Amino acid sequence: MTGEEKDREVVVSRMVEAPREVVFEAFGEVRHLSKWFGPSGFTTTTHVFEFRPGGVWNYTMHGPDGTDYPNHVEYLEISLPERIVMRHGSRRDDPDAFVSTVTFDEWAGACRVTLRSVFKTKELQDRAVERFHAVKGAEQTLSRLAVHVERNRGKS
Repeated sequence: MTGEEKDREVVVSRMVEAPREVVFEAFGEVRHLSKWFGPSGFTTTTHVFEFRPGGVWNYTMHGPDGTDYPNHVEYLEISLPERIVMRHGSRRDDPDAFVSTVTFDEWAGACRVTLRSVFKTKELQDRAVERFHAVKGAEQTLSRLAVHVERNRGKS
């Protein structure tokens, strides 16, 4: 990582009390994503889900105030069960899209999930943090992931 990227990134991580394969599965299957993805109070409707390099995930996040937020993710790299790299924007040709890397590190039977998003400019990073509350939203999303995975361990 360059110093320039450091100025344009948002990084959030969380321990999840489950093996990393289980945590990775929660990112790779729409039946799981629909139950936990997004900040507190948000729900997600998936329109297209192709979990493979070059695949896309088109979804709408529904805010607690009724606002809908279109999202378009293109999976750039998927390395089971260590890493997912994706381009994330509001639509396929979004000029403000950013690249997020999710890493899954095994830690004594648990998994440390780290979300690292790198924006094209410092201004876009600032906007994500200040206007869209990216850090708080990512923390809440990982919290919801942990609750989902820990509650559903051992269930199919």
